[in-house]
Amino acid sequence: MKLGTRKILDRAFSGLGLTSIILMAASLIILLTPIIIGGTDAFVFKGTIEHRAFQLNHFGRGDSEKIERQMAEAASARQPVYDMIEDFRAEMKTMRGPDKRYFQEELDGVIAALNELIGPMPGQDLAQLARTKYGATRWDRAQENLKHLLYTEQWASAAPGEWATKTYMPRADTFADTALYPMFGYVESNLQEMLRPQWTFYWQFLSDEPIDDHMFGGIWPMMVGTFYLTIGAMLFAVPMGVLTAIYLVEYARDTKLVRLLRTCISTLAGVPSIVFGLFGMAFFIRGFDLGGWHFSVSDNKSVLAGALTLGLLVLPTVIRASEEALKAVPRAYKEAALSLGAGRWRTVLTVVLPAALPGVLTGTIISMGRAAGETAPIIFTAAVSTGVVLAPWQVQEATPALPWNVYAMVAEHKEREALRHVQYGMVMVLISIVLLLNIAAILLRARISRKLRG
Repeated sequence: MKLGTRKILDRAFSGLGLTSIILMAASLIILLTPIIIGGTDAFVFKGTIEHRAFQLNHFGRGDSEKIERQMAEAASARQPVYDMIEDFRAEMKTMRGPDKRYFQEELDGVIAALNELIGPMPGQDLAQLARTKYGATRWDRAQENLKHLLYTEQWASAAPGEWATKTYMPRADTFADTALYPMFGYVESNLQEMLRPQWTFYWQFLSDEPIDDHMFGGIWPMMVGTFYLTIGAMLFAVPMGVLTAIYLVEYARDTKLVRLLRTCISTLAGVPSIVFGLFGMAFFIRGFDLGGWHFSVSDNKSVLAGALTLGLLVLPTVIRASEEALKAVPRAYKEAALSLGAGRWRTVLTVVLPAALPGVLTGTIISMGRAAGETAPIIFTAAVSTGVVLAPWQVQEATPALPWNVYAMVAEHKEREALRHVQYGMVMVLISIVLLLNIAAILLRARISRKLRG
């Protein structure tokens, strides 16, 4: 090949490589930006007096005197709303027949919207759920609830055969010329005095347990469950993977059986993760009965079964990474050790394996990142939507986990629209864990490599 042609090809490949890096970085920024923005909203937001009252009542946080004073001021701002409702009820007593039933139904809708916005009315007895004891705890959610109070949704089509469109009708028009009509304008104008929002840094999102199906609190049990599953998976996968790699590199001969074994390992690396989940349910739970030993409400799921399933999932990755790391060790290291009288196993244990340690650790930590982020295998074997923090010895119990809870909250939670900040917060924490594991792999590899070079 001519020198000029080689230079052109070198520049072309360099340009393609640089373009690929730029496109990958841009894609990563586009992907992570909404997650970071939405996840930050779980930690930094405008919290209302309802949020501060919840924190004081459930966790004992905050200045009690200051919060009680703010609650009294908010109650004073809300009192005209209650007075107007009582005036309208007195007015309804003069109504008869269909008009009274109609206005009673409409009033029930108004009160339900007010409950979501500012909590229960004085003397109102609601179900003993945290979500019914408090109004909107976040200012952004209060804006949505205010819209539900001021407007009603209606679907209508302009002509027969056309798609129906959603319109918003002012709810106040229903109560025109009644004692309740001024209430809607009052709430819209005085919402800040009624809820008293202020900027809040809620770092306890990482350390609090969820309350009332994630309507309040944090994600601590999910983080602990993810940690248990990931560490358990690596305790199984790393010894098995490294020993298998040592056998394949140092002891196995090039026979048909060994070639078949390598093919099976490569095939397992490409098997969909949900297949591992079904296998774990059939093999570990149904076959070996590893779940539900302590009368758990976990539907026969357990941390042990989930960890073993995740261990099988990442085992091919650990084997391949360890195998390549062992192959990269210079042959001269082994020859020098053997010439000094060391046996094969001693050579592998004291010379080859320490030299291959950076590659082995890199593959291990990358596998940890994958195990931490997998959802499908733990759906059938370990994860539940709600639960408490487990002790390390409670391996026969099911546990919440970040990947599964993100899916459950997005796809199955009845209040998923109101909990977007929790969903994004979980995703951001999960991505941060995986990112930190990869950074740790890079730093650890570099440190060990420097030590080995002396």
